[in-house]
Amino acid sequence: MAAEIVNSRTDTDSADGAFPIDPVFALHRGGKMEVTSTVPVRDADDLSLAYTPGVAEVCTAIAESPELVHDYTWKSQVVAVVTDGTAVLGLGDIGPEASLPVMEGKAILFKQFGGVDAVPIALACTDVDEIVETVVRLAPSFGGVNLEDISAPRCFEIERKLQERLDIPVFHDDQHGTAVVTLAALRNAAKLTGRSLGELRAVISGAGAAGVAIAKILIEAGIGDVAVTDRKGVVHGSRDDLNSVKRELASYTNKAGLTGSLESALDGADVFIGVSGGTVAESAVATMAKGALIFAMANPTPEIHPDVAHKYAAVVATGRSDFPNQINNVLAFPGIFAGALQVRASRITEGMKIAAAEALAAVVADELSADRVIPSPFDSRVAPAVTAAVAAAARAEGVARR
Repeated sequence: MAAEIVNSRTDTDSADGAFPIDPVFALHRGGKMEVTSTVPVRDADDLSLAYTPGVAEVCTAIAESPELVHDYTWKSQVVAVVTDGTAVLGLGDIGPEASLPVMEGKAILFKQFGGVDAVPIALACTDVDEIVETVVRLAPSFGGVNLEDISAPRCFEIERKLQERLDIPVFHDDQHGTAVVTLAALRNAAKLTGRSLGELRAVISGAGAAGVAIAKILIEAGIGDVAVTDRKGVVHGSRDDLNSVKRELASYTNKAGLTGSLESALDGADVFIGVSGGTVAESAVATMAKGALIFAMANPTPEIHPDVAHKYAAVVATGRSDFPNQINNVLAFPGIFAGALQVRASRITEGMKIAAAEALAAVVADELSADRVIPSPFDSRVAPAVTAAVAAAARAEGVARR
């Protein structure tokens, strides 16, 4: 029935008033992207250069010197956006076909905000090793791989195995893009309230892809302490129900040794970071430290509604565009890949991620207010700043090849 309704919304139907015009379906009709040529093919001479026989000279040169592929093809300028459709936005496991509108959207954001070409690839398999083998076989065509909307904990293993087998950047944006933007906003929120990261105790609600990555980058950046919670409460080493990812998480978080519920962990906490989709009671929010920083990033329904959060917090951020301080991954991934591709980095390191966060925070460092601790995605300063910082960090860490 849904398909019939969608297909009924034609230009003719909307014109005679049979159905209301739906701007979302109108925008998506035919897809959101296309392939265009960067060279003219106007006549036989152009054709002989762009294709046979001229192209054979380039193929032969690359066969003799494989590194020339970066100069004479699009490889170093294009990213594969890969998903299996198992964790798409807030929609869950909707499958590869239904994920394509999101992957197309991701690809056009790469181009719009980072000048990076990207190709959406939705895979009809969910087995970890099958996904890894498929991407490894596709990799010669691409300069980097952006993993997207793959469910946890499989996403951690897929990323790790691909990083081990490929010599191009592999980046799971649901993890690291979220973490980079969160760190940038938290740095500025701490600065605005006269504190350093080292003075803060944070509680993260959600031990999935984003929660784990945020915890890692905050610790790398020097936060005072961070505890991560899942449906059963604080993740700590004494629990016997942890998978391998959470056991590792327990080994480097929660220096205070907290146990129990999310609500109990919030007592006296300086920071709440929500990437869970749950709901936090106002009574628990009220127990947080004075001048708390609340990043309730579940979308479309924040774990703590901003109206409630503002009663207790000095700075409030969400994942939504209709509230100030949107934690939006588009602030990070285009510039991160642009910087990595610019220097032909073999991978994206923790240092490159932290450099991206610092550059992002610096964009608005002189313009800070409670409603502005992170730039807008449409701030033209963002991508160049992140690109330059990531490229410099890649060179400093010895992973740049140009």
